[in-house]
Amino acid sequence: MLGARHTGTAPHRAHPAPAPYPWAVNEMPRDHRPAKSIRVLLAEDQGMMRGALALLLGMEADIQVVAQVGAGDEIVDAALIHRPDVALLDIELPGKSGLDAAAELRDEAPDCRVLILTTFGRPGYLRRAMEAGAAGFLVKDGPVEELASCIRRALTGETVIDPALAAAALSAGPNPLTSRECDVLSASADGATVADIAAALHLSESTVRNYLSSAIGKTGTRNRTEALREARQQGWV
Repeated sequence: MLGARHTGTAPHRAHPAPAPYPWAVNEMPRDHRPAKSIRVLLAEDQGMMRGALALLLGMEADIQVVAQVGAGDEIVDAALIHRPDVALLDIELPGKSGLDAAAELRDEAPDCRVLILTTFGRPGYLRRAMEAGAAGFLVKDGPVEELASCIRRALTGETVIDPALAAAALSAGPNPLTSRECDVLSASADGATVADIAAALHLSESTVRNYLSSAIGKTGTRNRTEALREARQQGWV
């Protein structure tokens, strides 16, 4: 270039400062997020998994985790306070199952779409989730990008179900137990006596024995302990 002086050294170029964390380059800056993010409630009893999932979902540009709870009986109150668009619920939670909470959310927060997210892909759980009004049923071993996609799809009114689980549910057939038989079997856990079950469910002891006998016959087992184990394995209770 005319008039330029050659000094014999290469011109100095400034290098950008490294990102403070390895994942920072992938996270959408807060001021670049959409004005209306999808508000998510997360119910998971394992604190480490709950925190990790909240962090990963929070890195999606259009998703904001607004509430995290570790027990089933905290779900409805959290939903009424934080007004999430979607609730991600584990099934096996202390206090109340995610399936029971899903049914309550259907009545208490009808605008909130519910996705059941579980480790246990049992066919009976899928049927119960759909009966409780859930918009989807997913297992936890999928990638977070797929989960984020399912959250978006659920908001459009779509029902999202793990394909392998859907096929298993169809082949397994319906739950042969009545709701009362399920209640009695559930109440029989932890060594409860017939008298204990009768008092808890406000039934006579003879009625409890009849329900237990019927449940044992339908599950093809030898006693109520085996009947409860089989019913849990199938996701009926």
